[in-house]
Amino acid sequence: MKIISSKKELLRALNIVTKAVPAKTTMPVLMCVLIDASTDVIKFTANDMELGIETKVDGIIAEKGIIALEAKLFSDLVRKLDEDDVTISSDEKSSTLITCGKSKFNIMGQNGEDFPYLPFVEKDYQFSMSQFTLKETIRQTVFSIATSEANKTLTGELFDIRENQLRIISLDGHRISIRAISLKDSYENRKVIVPGKTLNEISKILTGETEDMVNISLTENHILFEFEENLVVSRLIEGSFFNVDQMLTNNYDTKIRINRQDFVSCIDRSTLLVKEGDKRPIILNIEDNEIELKISSQIGTMNDFLDIDQEGKNIKIGFNPRFLLDALRVIDDEEVDIYFMNQKSPCFIRDEKQSYIYMILPVNFVD
Repeated sequence: MKIISSKKELLRALNIVTKAVPAKTTMPVLMCVLIDASTDVIKFTANDMELGIETKVDGIIAEKGIIALEAKLFSDLVRKLDEDDVTISSDEKSSTLITCGKSKFNIMGQNGEDFPYLPFVEKDYQFSMSQFTLKETIRQTVFSIATSEANKTLTGELFDIRENQLRIISLDGHRISIRAISLKDSYENRKVIVPGKTLNEISKILTGETEDMVNISLTENHILFEFEENLVVSRLIEGSFFNVDQMLTNNYDTKIRINRQDFVSCIDRSTLLVKEGDKRPIILNIEDNEIELKISSQIGTMNDFLDIDQEGKNIKIGFNPRFLLDALRVIDDEEVDIYFMNQKSPCFIRDEKQSYIYMILPVNFVD
């Protein structure tokens, strides 16, 4: 095999595919990036058997072939080359010569035929959305994925398709994040659980342009994302996702409307008094169109006040301040509506159309 491509193009491709290279594996070939120039297109592929990424590379194929190169060494080497065209050639024994200007490196690769190809995904069930929408929706929900492997299903996000609406849902036992997206067409109802790792890596690759589309295909075991010159395949998480609808309610005893940025700034100030790992609640005392925010720790205390529009009863309730901040920071609205039932029930942050819903459980506190 012999290919020629620019350093810039090689780095672009490597930065994309190496997101699917495992940190540890019992299969050494999975620590490699596959260079496939066996057809008329150069492709780079990485695959950890749960997540696989493939991207096309601009360049010249001087001699067709296939080789697998150790990902970290290959990436580091290309990164340190001069800004020039790079020639990569390998022989039948997988010995690989990489040249750029006056620099030459000879490294051993592995037989590309031993590299596991990405699973083929049927496209019978496919829908599309803009890169911007997908990237934003991931950003607005992925923070409430469970980090513990105790319940595998909660380490992913539910993609719940009902006719022409896609709901993306995450929860970690303390909070729920829901974003609803309108699709152009109607589809058969479908629910799949997509690993959080996959969504995090997808988000890093997406450009976020509104005019660029992502085609998403679903099968029983896999999800496929196709956009620009990239292809991302992920195994789905098996199991049943928690029925979040049974936790949702439109009933409330107290509703407030508050300036989102002022609320964020106030909570953010309060966290200066909380050391990492110290689970001090922020207490919201809602009374007569004003909210008092109180926090007390070994470092000190804070009291702050904000004007609000209030409907219903006065209420005093405590929350983990980070959970409030995580939700408020990903909402774009200037003002937000927050609904409360009582001191022991979760609050809901949602808009009128319910295009977003954030449910946060309260915490006990000593007044």
